[in-house]
Amino acid sequence: MPLVNTKEMLQKAYEGGYAVGAFNVNDMEIVQGITEACSELKAPVILQVSAGARKYANHTYLVKLVEAAVKENPDVPMALHLDHGPSFELCKACIDGGFTSVMFDGSSKPYEENVEEARRVVEYAHKYNVTVEAELGKLAGIEDDVQVGDDDAQFTDPGEVQDFVTRTGVDSLAIAIGTSHGAYKFKPGQQPKLRLDILQEVASRLPGFPIVLHGASSVLPEFVEMVNQYGGKMPDAIGIPEEMLREAAKMAVCKINVDSDIRLAMTGVIRKYMFEHPDHFDPRQYLGAARTAVKDMVAHKINVVLGCAGKA
Repeated sequence: MPLVNTKEMLQKAYEGGYAVGAFNVNDMEIVQGITEACSELKAPVILQVSAGARKYANHTYLVKLVEAAVKENPDVPMALHLDHGPSFELCKACIDGGFTSVMFDGSSKPYEENVEEARRVVEYAHKYNVTVEAELGKLAGIEDDVQVGDDDAQFTDPGEVQDFVTRTGVDSLAIAIGTSHGAYKFKPGQQPKLRLDILQEVASRLPGFPIVLHGASSVLPEFVEMVNQYGGKMPDAIGIPEEMLREAAKMAVCKINVDSDIRLAMTGVIRKYMFEHPDHFDPRQYLGAARTAVKDMVAHKINVVLGCAGKA
């Protein structure tokens, strides 16, 4: 099965009351771990690449890694997606370079500028059967080149969504309902909460339209503890409770982004491995353990949060 765009997989997710996982990829071990889990659980998947990942690993290397995953897992529907594309030029480069889906992130721009740029990306992308995601509202936190302080974060205004989708023609919409980028989503003592009322209002204004959650890692405590136990320093790392994400996936949320949880799993396992095997120096040993950690994390997300096992 060749790479697909996200249109059909997200439509099926909406109708089926589940979400598709969108996992950020940076290297071979991450790609392998994600796609092996999806193959075993027969789950569709979106492999997404941030602007920072393109700088780190090179566009061509990442595309070829994903093409290899497609060849090795022919029964898994896979989309290759640009995460947080800040400009038309970057979106165009990824479309021209083999991506099947792009996100234009104009959330930091004035509303009319966001509309205009998103529409420009859609007009180009749709000529090549590439789907487009855009964003309304601002998520707090840090992810690669995306940095938004708490004071600048804004919930999505449900009153804008119809106008935005109609005028731009985007295929999916990322909204801000309380998630945030990175591993420090809430302050100690603060009660984690998602504004499911905003999600419900958006869904009522856009019936049948796929909604996306960014910054949706749960920052599982066992991996934070593992990082800290073996020499790391991540005090007060707190994420989104998985039961809240599952509830959102039963509603209009069809795509849930996961990045920090994969990073934590890899880092925790590598720290533990190196502590327990101080004489080892072959990268294949600790990276192999990290790859297994990615696979297990993705399988956990598919079963507990996304609900997309068997949906390939």
